[in-house]
Amino acid sequence: MEGDDLSKLRIEKTKYQAQHKSRKRFFSILIVSAICASGGVFYAAGILKPAIKVEVTYVTTIYPSQTFTLMNASGYVAAQRKSAVSSKITSWLVELFVEEGNSVKKGEIIATLENRDILAAIDKAEANIEVARFERELTEAELTEATLAFNRTKELLEDKIVSSSDYDVAEARYKSAVAAVYAKQAVSKAAEATLREAEVSLEYTFIRAPFDAVVLTKNADIGDIITPVGAAANVRASVVTIADMDSLQVEVDVSESNIEQVRAGQHCEIRLDALPNDRYRGKVHMVVPTADRSKASVQVKIAFIDKDSRVIPEMSAKVAFLKREITQEEQKPLKALPISVITRENGQDIVYVVENNRAKVKRIETGKKLDSMVEILSGLEEGERVILSPQRKIKEGKKIKISEE
Repeated sequence: MEGDDLSKLRIEKTKYQAQHKSRKRFFSILIVSAICASGGVFYAAGILKPAIKVEVTYVTTIYPSQTFTLMNASGYVAAQRKSAVSSKITSWLVELFVEEGNSVKKGEIIATLENRDILAAIDKAEANIEVARFERELTEAELTEATLAFNRTKELLEDKIVSSSDYDVAEARYKSAVAAVYAKQAVSKAAEATLREAEVSLEYTFIRAPFDAVVLTKNADIGDIITPVGAAANVRASVVTIADMDSLQVEVDVSESNIEQVRAGQHCEIRLDALPNDRYRGKVHMVVPTADRSKASVQVKIAFIDKDSRVIPEMSAKVAFLKREITQEEQKPLKALPISVITRENGQDIVYVVENNRAKVKRIETGKKLDSMVEILSGLEEGERVILSPQRKIKEGKKIKISEE
């Protein structure tokens, strides 16, 4: 009896295992079927389709001048008329009337030097002139008296009333008076010259602007000694440095291999790093007739045709040498794309852009052609990614993979 019971138990366990395996197989088949079905749905929807690898370009801002630029060069803005203003005499700086950035006119007083000793010299010279004038007048009176006495003695000698010795005395006195007058006249001239010299020295104590300019740097302070040649501490050779802003030019170095593309009068476009949103028209003013052997380059100076007050010396600049003259209209930036990315659909220009890793059609309006580029008037924004050389299999909504990613 016990053996039969055990046998029944084993049979029931075997049936249970068989049923469990059968159910497990059923669910496995069901899951696989569901996966296959969903995969088919996803594939049909394009989710599992492989992405199309493409190259893209970007909607960029360009300037029309880029399409007729021969070459570019870098350099700096420099004033062609610049001066370190100093004095011709050595003295203390007592007044300074300007600061950096101030505009000055030709002849305007920039600073004054200590001049009390010169003023005293002027007073002395004026007094000496007065003394010399009185002495000259005295000798002229003596000459008048000596002349009358000489003429009278001469007449008396002819009448044999006086002796020849009396005549000789009168003549000597006359000649002495003439010489005294000449001497006093010379003294007067010397005194006047001394006065003029002192007045010139006084003028040198007023440091004036030699031309219309802007103060670039202040090189001395009140209390410094100003001398034509500064050679010690607290001694300055100049008070300020000024520059004529109308003489500003851009100086660039052009390699010897490219210099034949540059000529005097050639039109250029100037860009300043400090003012990246502005461009200025220019012309080649001069090709400096010497080369720099260490850099194998030649300096070229470009004059501004138009500029504004923000342009200052020592600004870094880039110059584009152009094939032709540029108009002010061509200085305005444009949105542009390569012509090759544009296709036609139903008489409309279109491009394919990448949005959320999928291709999207955008209709655009184009403007002027700029060599291999074309102006974009509407439909795109700067920075958008546009598919290069769109293939036939690229359609709206296709999954895209950018080749550089």
